[in-house]
Amino acid sequence: MERYLFSRLILYINMFRLRTLCAFSWREFQFRSFSCEPLIIQMNKCTDQEQIFDLIERNKETLSEKQVECAFNNLWQLQKQKTSLLKNVEYVGDHPQFLTLHNLTTNKIKLMNDDTLVNVLYITQQFAVKVHDPLIQALVTEAWKRMESRFDIKVLSTFSTCLADQRLYFSPLMGKIADIVNRNLENIQDLRSLCVLMVNISSLISQHFQEQLVNKTELLFDNMSSPEVDIAKRIVQFLQNVKYRYYPLLERCNKVFLDNINYLDLDSVSKIFDGYQFLQFYSFEFVIVAKKRLTEMIPLFDNPASFVKLFVALGPVAGPEEKKQLKSTMLLISEELTSQQALAVVKAMEDMESRNSHLIKKIASVLHKHLDDYKPVELLKITQALIFLHFQSKALFVKLRELLLSYLKVSVIPSEISILVYAISMLPSPHLDEASVSRIEAVLPQCNLYGLNDFATSVLRWIQYDHMHMSSITGKQLKLLQKLDHYSHQRLRQSNNLDLLWEEVKSLKEDWFRESLVEETIAALHRLMDGMNCMNVSKIASFISRTNYLSTLLLDKIASVVIEQIEKIHPFSILAIILPFSILNYDPPQRNEFLGTCVQCLNSHLGTLDPIMLVFLGFSLATLEYFPENLLKTIFNIKFLARLDSQLEILPSSLRSRVQFRLMELNRAVRLECPEFQIPWFHDRFCQQHYNKDTGSMNGAQVQIYKMLAEVLGGINCVKASVLSPYYHTVDFECILDKRKKPLPYGSHNITLGKPPGMYWESNTQIVGSSLLPGVERIAFEFLDSKAFCRNVPHIKGKSAMKKRHLEILGYHVIQIPHFEWNSMALSQKDARLDYLREHIFGAGKS
Repeated sequence: MERYLFSRLILYINMFRLRTLCAFSWREFQFRSFSCEPLIIQMNKCTDQEQIFDLIERNKETLSEKQVECAFNNLWQLQKQKTSLLKNVEYVGDHPQFLTLHNLTTNKIKLMNDDTLVNVLYITQQFAVKVHDPLIQALVTEAWKRMESRFDIKVLSTFSTCLADQRLYFSPLMGKIADIVNRNLENIQDLRSLCVLMVNISSLISQHFQEQLVNKTELLFDNMSSPEVDIAKRIVQFLQNVKYRYYPLLERCNKVFLDNINYLDLDSVSKIFDGYQFLQFYSFEFVIVAKKRLTEMIPLFDNPASFVKLFVALGPVAGPEEKKQLKSTMLLISEELTSQQALAVVKAMEDMESRNSHLIKKIASVLHKHLDDYKPVELLKITQALIFLHFQSKALFVKLRELLLSYLKVSVIPSEISILVYAISMLPSPHLDEASVSRIEAVLPQCNLYGLNDFATSVLRWIQYDHMHMSSITGKQLKLLQKLDHYSHQRLRQSNNLDLLWEEVKSLKEDWFRESLVEETIAALHRLMDGMNCMNVSKIASFISRTNYLSTLLLDKIASVVIEQIEKIHPFSILAIILPFSILNYDPPQRNEFLGTCVQCLNSHLGTLDPIMLVFLGFSLATLEYFPENLLKTIFNIKFLARLDSQLEILPSSLRSRVQFRLMELNRAVRLECPEFQIPWFHDRFCQQHYNKDTGSMNGAQVQIYKMLAEVLGGINCVKASVLSPYYHTVDFECILDKRKKPLPYGSHNITLGKPPGMYWESNTQIVGSSLLPGVERIAFEFLDSKAFCRNVPHIKGKSAMKKRHLEILGYHVIQIPHFEWNSMALSQKDARLDYLREHIFGAGKS
């Protein structure tokens, strides 16, 4: 009986267990219609952040490190899918379940693999978690421990981005990453990761390492079947960071941008424009397609942040209609602009050479309202832009001056003090008190040449203002200039590296440099010229072009380096190389080999080089009496001229006029010096419009010469002033002698001084002699001021030499009167000057 009762009890117990188990299983099945899937799959199916936070809350006790990473990944992916206006990273970062995820992560750092560790660090930072947060610090510390021995190139690149986001560009940790890249560069094959690393370590690399990175990038780039836009953008960013205008890579990147223009958004186009402008790399094709792309975006943006970015990118390259649209929309939203947006707009208006006074006033009003928020360098930008735009406001300029002076009183950084003083010097009443002058003097020993030059420019403005308004110059101004002169010469004498010297002198303002430093700078270049090579030869040549200083030693060295290393010199550099020879009218000993080598370098790129560059190249070579037929037939071609016209439409008016004038001068030179090329003259209308403007009055020396010529030639009607020759060369004075050397009168054809030049030929392309009787001679007189000569020697420059050649081809006998002869002691008396003119006109002993 007991055994029976015991067996029944066991049966009931088992039945109860089974029932309980079934009930539980049914409830679990019902509950897990969603959660029966693995948690990672559930997270991947979430369509909003609240679903992810719900899963975190219900599973916080059991989340693994991979599930933690998945939660972070999905939260970030959902954010990236939103437009900038809908992003809510702060909301996510402050959510209670994000804090739960944050705390869970702290406990699982050691369990994470390398990829998970760095990925979680990256996403955590994207959600605005502070850099001093314990989680961020713990993740960075753990990554630091692992990166030397365990991180692959992709993980290392992401980690470097995390450090860059924390502004740790100069940290020992970033230095360690640079060292790892340097040691493993040969084995790296992932260009995407390498480009990220290059951008992030760019502040720490040497020039040799920089060249290694560029060479590796070039190799990997060429091995890619279809390089990505992001890779090309990072390459441009790297070159911008290291200030390296490496044309071969820029050309490759530019081709990627052109091929993918429809996929470039506003941010991308803006950054590419910024990079190109900084590197002085100009791609006409990219500007045209980017302009079209940006113009399509005008109706898409109505919020200030996006529209300002569009205004800044499109404005400087826009056509008249697009500019009108941009300005009208900007007027509507101007009062909503932030301080930084207003600053960006006024700088863009400066680039656009805007004269819309209504918009200028609106933007200036916003700037005035936010003036207290700007840093010194931003105040300088505002000052420069407003003065360029001819804006006048006493209240704004008074406040601007007060702010600049308040910054100056407390600043101790030399570059910042230089910026502040420079900005003050541009304002009305650029006076500085004794304390400010003392502050300048205190930092002078720490300044480089660029800073010293800015100080000197500011002091010279100060002196000019005082001279105009007070007719006096104070001793403290002259004393300050003397100190600036002393420290500048000292720095030049101490320079021992050609590339570093060029970095300092490349942006020197011309007035002070020309008067005080040019001799010492040329001496430094002589001392360091053995450092000239294919990488820096165009930079040095470009600098020499600005000096007007004829150093045959330096120019011969440039020609020698170019001939020896031409295969390493990019065609884009040829214009800068030729320019000093053209401007200074100098032929090196190996002239034909040098110029032939330069032109040969250009020939394979004639179809791709920028139209403006080709026009300037053609003119520079023509100045040197060098006329390569391939180049000229490329330029004087209907398709090329149509491309040039398209480019001229988007240029600022000042540059557009300069290009048009150079094309006319080249057309004239080819027509006169190479008639065998049969290139037509097509600039009559342009020249008539140009020379129909008032040319202004003569200078003192020209008035003297005019009166004395009238006396020598027998009357005012025997000399003609301000004449236009055939093909529109301007001639200071002209006279005609018969075959017995007797002056012939002009009669009623003479003109009034200061009026537009006269033309009296039926056709303005006749050779002068063809309209004269046999034996009759037309003489052109040219007064050559200091601008016509090299600074250091009485050697005539290229344009004046070319003009003389052209006038002689046209049938003139040309008499050039150098300023140093006319103003010499030997010609200090009137009689001596009259004899000088007689001798040049009639020959020795004639009267």
